[in-house]
Amino acid sequence: MGASCDCKLLVFIILFGASSSAAAAGVSKDPDDVAKWVHKTQFAKQKVTKLHFFFHDTTSGENPTTLPIAKSAVSGNNSLGAFGTLSMADDPLTVDPRVNSTTIGYARGLYGVDGRKDMGMVMAMNFVFTSRKYNGSTLAMVGHNAATESPREMPILGGTGLFRLARGVAIANTYYSKGFDAIVEYNVAFLHY
Repeated sequence: MGASCDCKLLVFIILFGASSSAAAAGVSKDPDDVAKWVHKTQFAKQKVTKLHFFFHDTTSGENPTTLPIAKSAVSGNNSLGAFGTLSMADDPLTVDPRVNSTTIGYARGLYGVDGRKDMGMVMAMNFVFTSRKYNGSTLAMVGHNAATESPREMPILGGTGLFRLARGVAIANTYYSKGFDAIVEYNVAFLHY
């Protein structure tokens, strides 16, 4: 297997095999129950859910929540020097921008800097919720993140638990940024069953 196959497998595991606890969200993992649930969706009305939270991406200090896992041997002549860097994140999601505010989940996944002249990233993130009725449910956000623009839009392409078959959009606004550390406000709206 080549390196590209390993990366595809890693992305598949991150997007579709994340450690969500569907049972915690009251959704059965039994294949027969899931098949029955899918069949019922053809008659079900879609729900709209809107979520608001803050994403804390910390690359510095003693307890970073994001670590680089790969870097290009040749970064090229770019202004930021990060092009080709791939990072793994386990960033807290909170109810307000204070780091010590109530944590409602984590953004887990990876992002790679894909902009040679700007801070663009390709992201494959799962928002893993750990609070109240959404405990164990996830949303998959996959796409381009124009990190220096506010607001910016990224797609929600799936979900688990109470958010099965989610599709929608995440609007991000940078609340705070210093170096590569950032606090980002997210407004997410999506359809699901």
